[in-house]
Amino acid sequence: MLGFRLHVHPEEALVILNRIGVGSAAKVSGVLYAILGLIAGLFVALISMVSAGLIAGAQNEGLPPWFGALFGIGSVVIFPILYGVMGLIVGAVIAGLYNIVAGMVGGVEVELHDSRPASTPSAR
Repeated sequence: MLGFRLHVHPEEALVILNRIGVGSAAKVSGVLYAILGLIAGLFVALISMVSAGLIAGAQNEGLPPWFGALFGIGSVVIFPILYGVMGLIVGAVIAGLYNIVAGMVGGVEVELHDSRPASTPSAR
């Protein structure tokens, strides 16, 4: 739940964000970091498969050909999980710290603009 104070103006409003929902922030942060983990995992997978192929081609007694694929697939699975869990934890900690600091010094001011057309009174 967001706590806020509005300075009312017909089209613009200054909102002060006093509190961030810790669970909500953790959830969003975890998903965003999991997406970043997937991207990082894809890069690691690509690099590991190419380098394993180069090593296997350069040496007769190199790594087995499936090693690069196994490491690559593992990074595509493991990285999003690790990044997502870390994002969840960091998001919760940062939201909790924000709530504590905002309680002491005040929240962040955000100016909002209502882009909806002004409603006209209905004729009766």
